[in-house]
Amino acid sequence: MEADGFVRRRRMTAETAGGDSGVAGASAGTEVRWLGGRFWGVSESIVGTLTPRIGAEAELQAVHYCCGAQGLTDDSEPDYEGLPQGASTSTHMLAGAVAGIMEHCLMFPIDCVKTRMQSLQPDPAARYRNVMDALRRIVTTEGIWRPMRGLNATAVGAGPAHALYFACYEKLKKTLSDIIHPGANSHLANGLAGCVATLLHDAAMNPAEVVKQRMQMYNSPYRGVLDCVRAVRQKEGTAAFYRSYPTQLTMNVPFQALHFMTYEYLQELLNPHRQYNPSSHMVSGALAGAIAAAATTPLDVCKTLLNTQESLALSSLSSSPGSGPGPGSGQAAHRHITGLAHAFRTVYRLGGLSGFFKGVQARIIFQMPSTAISWSVYEFFKYGITKHQHERRMPHREVET
Repeated sequence: MEADGFVRRRRMTAETAGGDSGVAGASAGTEVRWLGGRFWGVSESIVGTLTPRIGAEAELQAVHYCCGAQGLTDDSEPDYEGLPQGASTSTHMLAGAVAGIMEHCLMFPIDCVKTRMQSLQPDPAARYRNVMDALRRIVTTEGIWRPMRGLNATAVGAGPAHALYFACYEKLKKTLSDIIHPGANSHLANGLAGCVATLLHDAAMNPAEVVKQRMQMYNSPYRGVLDCVRAVRQKEGTAAFYRSYPTQLTMNVPFQALHFMTYEYLQELLNPHRQYNPSSHMVSGALAGAIAAAATTPLDVCKTLLNTQESLALSSLSSSPGSGPGPGSGQAAHRHITGLAHAFRTVYRLGGLSGFFKGVQARIIFQMPSTAISWSVYEFFKYGITKHQHERRMPHREVET
């Protein structure tokens, strides 16, 4: 009887707050979730997509009303991140891991195309006009599953990398905002938090990137992920998995700073009350990713060169007299491309200024939906997990009152 009375009070509060059939429908969805808590994801996704604010507002108002919250009016718009004391670190990590794995897995074929189109000296059979031409030719000449080679390495790396990434960002964003601009959002804090989070993300993700990109190249000699790992370690040493780490950081620190600052700025414009709003998360993420991707493409080209150690590029350098980076130039000097400066010189020597923007179209096409998926999935799981945890506490509080 106690639970039935609680459900009826929540339904009456939701109907009073909304006053129309849309809110009544949201209340019905609330009851379904309450009676079957494990199905909150299905109901939340349906209600959130169709009416991303009404359902959440009605339910939150009902919950606060039942708990005897003071000073909360029917039109107040509580912050979902503050339910009841903000999402926990474990919530950020779980939501971030799911978002990272989905982002990389869904966009992996485009990532394969981007890697190939950044090749400085591609094989004649691997020269493509655009992204769709590349996908079509890869599938028809190499098999339907060829664009997915290396996916398992990426999935293994993306989970922990994005868990650390989002947890660190959320923690530092709040801490630095309280210091720099207490009580308000600080773009400087967002940028700094994104930079620090990138250090952890890239440390976990860089070995997976090396394996992934080597398996994505045309005529890759590796049979699988473990074969690639063994071959790289035997021929080039363990340090090869972190050869591009400084370049990765040089690229990703400005990328993530610009990405997070743009995302938070767009959220202020499109979603000023910071509620769960899938459309605003998707649009903000896509635009932020596109802007950051275009600005950092030259560094991404250098990173790809360092990761793949492109054989034809090394051969071209070795065959050109006086092309070494210093004394002792020649074939021995070009066994490997090492360091950002060496990579920059190599790109310019083999591709000119335009070489720094090879694959820019594929990079933007990859990053726009990629960051849109990442933010949308992350915000959905963060909201859903926090809401579910909050609802589980409510029966105990109701009994006490």
